[in-house]
Amino acid sequence: MRFFHDTKIRFMKYRWHWITASTVLNLAALGIIMFGPGFKFGVDFAGGTQLTLKFRSEPDLGRVRGALESLKIGTVSIQRIGENELHEFLIRMQNPERTEGDFAAAMVKSLDGEFNQATSAIKLNLQGSDALRDTLASADPDQIAGSITDRQAHYKPMADGILTVRKKQGILAGIGDLTTAGLSPAVSRYLTENARFGEFSLLAADNVGPLVGKDLRQKAFYAVAFSLLGMLIYIWFRFKLQYGVGAIIANFHDVIITLGVLSLTGKEIEIPTIAALLTLVGYSVNDTVIIFDRIRELLKLERGKPLADVMDDAINKTLSRTVITSGLTWLVVLSLFLFGGHVIHTFAFTLLVGIIVGTYSSIYVASPFALGVSNWLEKRKRSARRR
Repeated sequence: MRFFHDTKIRFMKYRWHWITASTVLNLAALGIIMFGPGFKFGVDFAGGTQLTLKFRSEPDLGRVRGALESLKIGTVSIQRIGENELHEFLIRMQNPERTEGDFAAAMVKSLDGEFNQATSAIKLNLQGSDALRDTLASADPDQIAGSITDRQAHYKPMADGILTVRKKQGILAGIGDLTTAGLSPAVSRYLTENARFGEFSLLAADNVGPLVGKDLRQKAFYAVAFSLLGMLIYIWFRFKLQYGVGAIIANFHDVIITLGVLSLTGKEIEIPTIAALLTLVGYSVNDTVIIFDRIRELLKLERGKPLADVMDDAINKTLSRTVITSGLTWLVVLSLFLFGGHVIHTFAFTLLVGIIVGTYSSIYVASPFALGVSNWLEKRKRSARRR
């Protein structure tokens, strides 16, 4: 299938227009990053504690924020996950600057005190498997006796069964939800009398210290930088230096503009975001290599023809492929962005922007810069011959 047949677009004739436009966009992106909102780092890079909670009904988010801010630990961020009827939220709290520590227990305790009745009952929606195992082993409703290790081994499968049901349902509403948890009759009676289910369930808790976050930021920077360097070396050896320069400038162009958009929109920079940037680097250079490969092929077939005209022919001949491939990929990523959920939201958004910018740069940035470097090298050769 082809969308464009025998096009004769003179891309190189207006190359300075595209280079000027790209330069302005890059300067604007750098300005936004350096003097604008800057980057909003997620817990992965900034350090902090992240809770994933499911409420029984729609909670008062003001009470949630107030309970956490009363801890005076750090900035609180609350974000809904999925559909409204799920009542699931991602709650982040950044650690104080240069402060290590896992504040998940303190955050859960504060929210528990705000939304649940303060009792010493077993908190089936908040406790982990080991905590439930130890609680049952201490109470010993099955009267196993023996050592604490023996009792823990006995109650461990039941605690795991409770967690399995909780993970499947999201939140436990009552003891009737645990019919498939493998509980003994005595344990069921004990939990009926002593368990409390509460208004919310803890689905996940994660913590990253500031020092670890700083180290991750450095490694993320190195990952992107070395990927760009690797692309330069690869294209240099596969084609010529001027093509490597054109491709690397196009990749820098793509990454900087995409980062500028992320900064402008306030999207969090997390590990999946870095994965998206690396994906963008590979995708963009793949499209650029296809154009460069066609240029090399036409240079052999049309010897003596000006390089600018050869580049125009190569881009025109690959234009249909470029539009179809990029367009279909963009539609797939759009589906991920709209329906993929919170986990891959920023990842998909980064690629949505990156595919558009990368497709543009493969045509209007990589080849014009490669042409400019080729012309410059040719002038140097002529000057050397005259001497």
